[in-house]
Amino acid sequence: MAELRVRESGVLLLLDETESSWIDLRDPAHLDFEYQQQMEAVLNALSRTGRVGTAHGPGAPVHALHLGGAGCALARAWDATRPGSTQTAVEIDEVLAGSVREWFDLPRSPRLRIRVGDAARVVPGLRAGEWDVIVRDVFAAGQVPASCRDESFLRGCREALADGGLLLANSPAMPREQAHSELEAASRLFGGVLVVADPAVARGKRQGNVVIVARREPFGPAEEEAVERAVRRLPLPVRTWGADALAPRGR
Repeated sequence: MAELRVRESGVLLLLDETESSWIDLRDPAHLDFEYQQQMEAVLNALSRTGRVGTAHGPGAPVHALHLGGAGCALARAWDATRPGSTQTAVEIDEVLAGSVREWFDLPRSPRLRIRVGDAARVVPGLRAGEWDVIVRDVFAAGQVPASCRDESFLRGCREALADGGLLLANSPAMPREQAHSELEAASRLFGGVLVVADPAVARGKRQGNVVIVARREPFGPAEEEAVERAVRRLPLPVRTWGADALAPRGR
């Protein structure tokens, strides 16, 4: 069930009573959700220090794939802040995919294509080296489906990334064993893995989500420092952690 709630200058999209997207009707570049702010900060920081796929600089266009479309808030923001970007959102719900174009001022194709499909089935068919950024934001009943976090899925994402390309994955920190298992799989497949998280969430003191940042190539010290500085400057500051950040207690 989809529900729209108008609040001040924007609209909140809820799916099955869970907050899914915030669309600022006045400012498409405004991202309200913390994890989206974190993804934006990471992308901008790494664009400054080096190369993200074919993108150079914070305002450079990106070729981005969003697995999990909903209201396409992040794609809409990047269209505004990175003119010339070409993006595709994969949304499993056909009715929702059509409705968000009616409800919101989303960029038209080819700036933003919305493809109906199951992300777990779409990823194996992606062309190798095609995407500068892949965003995984797929949830069902508050969890990432197993088919969208296992090693096979992550391998498909890795192969689809261009040189220097980034995987940005929104992931629950609980259950801790599940989150750690995904990070272990990412560490086996990617040369560079960072976790962006609130310290209380990373330490298991409260529930919340983390952003997993993965790249085929290792992150250099200057890149890690740039990401750390960027996420600490957010309205709700967070930190970066290593791939073992969510290891279950006692390990």
